[in-house]
Amino acid sequence: MMREWNHDELLAFLTAKATGIVYIYTPLCGTCQVASKMMRVVAEMSDLDMGMMNLNFYPELAVNMAVESVPCLLLIKEGIVVDKIYAFHSVPFLLEKINELKLTVDIDPASTI
Repeated sequence: MMREWNHDELLAFLTAKATGIVYIYTPLCGTCQVASKMMRVVAEMSDLDMGMMNLNFYPELAVNMAVESVPCLLLIKEGIVVDKIYAFHSVPFLLEKINELKLTVDIDPASTI
């Protein structure tokens, strides 16, 4: 499930070196409205930690995370942004990207030896 995060929740997520996604949006953006519908579906189909943040309330987020436009999906692995998605394309596309992130977390390097 995806819910609205505040600055402290994002900081705690990054400090904990967690893996998941953060959906950055603004409510008046038409493309964000479509992306938000897609993200609700994605959230129901994934067990990865997910948060969403309204960029209007956290403008420093755009600077600190180098967010160029909204909507933006930050893929975070172990507290580090490893990818940003601006073109959401489709629900299957998003699920594939999220599953790629999840697979890189689930694989134990010691098991490949």
